Amino acid sequence: MRVTIREFRPADFDELWNIDQACFEPGISYSQVELRHYLRSRGAFTLVACEEATLGAAAPGPHRIFGFVIGQKSPRNRCHIITIDVRETARRTGVGSSLMNAAEERFRCAGFEGIYLEVAVDNTKALAFYKRHGFTVLKTIPRYYPNGVDAFVMGKLLSGHAPETARPR
Repeated sequence: MRVTIREFRPADFDELWNIDQACFEPGISYSQVELRHYLRSRGAFTLVACEEATLGAAAPGPHRIFGFVIGQKSPRNRCHIITIDVRETARRTGVGSSLMNAAEERFRCAGFEGIYLEVAVDNTKALAFYKRHGFTVLKTIPRYYPNGVDAFVMGKLLSGHAPETARPR
């Protein structure tokens, strides 16, 4: 699957919200208000993976969105992946990796040292994905999610050092 990674556009909102609803169960998925909040948060950026435009296309108009990632600056020169969502039909095609790589590059170019995220302890597919991308478990947050499921905080250093120093506070 050939994708283009681009910046979020306001016209993308409904499709991103629908993707989030499909990726997570009710109560875990974001409400429209929550998603808008994260998209507009200070220090946040959103990258969107969509169909690669083909040569000779009539116009550079909208292309199908396969997924997105929201990243945000956090204290102590670290960055946070708020969410990374990929349509089920686009999983295991490299879309998630393209989004993660683009987000990491954005953070690295901005001079950030470490990156962290939270993931449900029972989300085995996401855990495997993050481990393939060099993340390690830093700690567990009991009952992090509204349904009572614990979360792992996972992290890695963007410079390639041991992730223990990227531990969030």
